[in-house]
Amino acid sequence: QAQLVESGGGLVQAGGSLRLSCAASESIFSITHMGWFRQAPGKQRELVAIITSGGKMTYADFVKGRFTISRDNAKNTVYLQMNSLKPEDTAVYYCNADGSHYSGGQIYYSQDFWGKGTLVTVSS
Repeated sequence: QAQLVESGGGLVQAGGSLRLSCAASESIFSITHMGWFRQAPGKQRELVAIITSGGKMTYADFVKGRFTISRDNAKNTVYLQMNSLKPEDTAVYYCNADGSHYSGGQIYYSQDFWGKGTLVTVSS
């Protein structure tokens, strides 16, 4: 089954740090982009950071200088190191990946995968 599994969310005080991880299942391959989005209560989902297979990174303005995205291509895993967290960073963080998927003898190209989300709560 093709899936992305996130971990690392939790409760932290303002100014603290958390590290999120997201691993893609083995049936997902040729992953191009991997990234993180977030959705706060009552708000739309928004891009946090994204990284290509070649290592090019893009960040939302509101996390520049505080968050760092990285990726282990051999493990099909993406990380998000979050420092200097603020209460406004409180949200459910979702992992996203674009790639191909093998299932039942067939290959599905250019698929968009999402994790179930991990909650990050930053207290003031």
